[in-house]
Amino acid sequence: MTTGRIAGARRPAWAWALALVALAAAASPLIAYWLTNPEDQRLVDLDVYRTGGWALLRGLPVYDVITPAPQLLPFTYPPVAAMLAVPLAMMSWPVAQWVWTVAIVAVLAVTVRHAFRAFLDGVRGALAAPLLFAVLCAACTYLMPIRDQFRFGQVDLFLLALCLLDCVARRPWWPRGMLIGLATAVKLTPGVFLVYLAITAFPAREGDTRQRRAFFMAVFTAALLTLLPFLVIFDDARDFWFGALLDSERLGANAATTNQSLRGMLLRLYLPGWLTTVLWLAAVAVIGWYGFRRARRAYLDGDVTTAVALTGLMAVLLSPVAWIHHIAWVVVVLAALAGPGRDRVRLLVAAGVWLYYVLPIPWWGVTLKALEIPVLSPVAGKIVQNAFGLGAIGLVWLLGSWLPRRRAAVAVPAAAT
Repeated sequence: MTTGRIAGARRPAWAWALALVALAAAASPLIAYWLTNPEDQRLVDLDVYRTGGWALLRGLPVYDVITPAPQLLPFTYPPVAAMLAVPLAMMSWPVAQWVWTVAIVAVLAVTVRHAFRAFLDGVRGALAAPLLFAVLCAACTYLMPIRDQFRFGQVDLFLLALCLLDCVARRPWWPRGMLIGLATAVKLTPGVFLVYLAITAFPAREGDTRQRRAFFMAVFTAALLTLLPFLVIFDDARDFWFGALLDSERLGANAATTNQSLRGMLLRLYLPGWLTTVLWLAAVAVIGWYGFRRARRAYLDGDVTTAVALTGLMAVLLSPVAWIHHIAWVVVVLAALAGPGRDRVRLLVAAGVWLYYVLPIPWWGVTLKALEIPVLSPVAGKIVQNAFGLGAIGLVWLLGSWLPRRRAAVAVPAAAT
């Protein structure tokens, strides 16, 4: 009997190369569209990164510079991110656009390969797995959070890949935990994975040694990369940690449709500020407790992909601001739902989630509100406007409660036979 892993080892390299060509072909319409967009609307977040690196090269205050009109966007990331952006600033703008966009495609391929490993390794045949890989990559490319990676030139997919690889790589060549520490230092929100490593490593028990080492390495790396700028660019480090970090409005209008975090959804209710804060903190406490608890349970059950997906959703929901492109974690959610690909119900649920996040549903809510139909427009419009955030809450329940029950229900008849 041939196992999926042995079959995978016999798959020719040219088949995987052909799958990558198919991925490039699938992504080419998006790339062509966004790289031929009006220049002042093109990859605006990439321009923010380059502006941070450009400010360092010229000795300017990083948190005082803004991108050119009409965007006028400030640099909002920790100072180490500006240091890492210096190579981008040294490239010409056209070259930087192509380098970043091609890198997004490559990182998406790596993400899909590792997230859907159980699905892909269970497929037999020399060409079946590469073909399925190409189909999965193409499908994920057109998820709205992934389309926005191309549109804005965002860094989210890179950070997602760092956290995912640190958690699921079988034999990493780096100290496990280092990539999570790097991601946390660059953009804070991956810090939820420090919580994940802590709750899966402590209290100590047999088998948790790897998680404990990963936790300490992640904390050490994040701390090192946070303190380093104080030694190199002290004024910028001080400006960020004691100024820019505390000003959430630097990120943009927090009540805008694109903010699909718990706080963003509550802000769109336009309740008194104190009440919004109380409700937000209560929601963060309840959903955070449930989500991290279920992530730990999934890890202990050996389902690391589900544990990572749940933790990624915590980064989206608990953050004060989570734009639609932050929901790139839906790629890992789909992989967790699909699993090994042997349960038709799970595959149908994954397909439904995929379709939900392909459609621009939150913007339908904006249109519905604009119709100004009495009673209907304000209420239904806001619900639809919050579709991706509400969907993320539903995904937490789906992964945390429905999926374990589904696995148990399928396992019982299988054991009986």
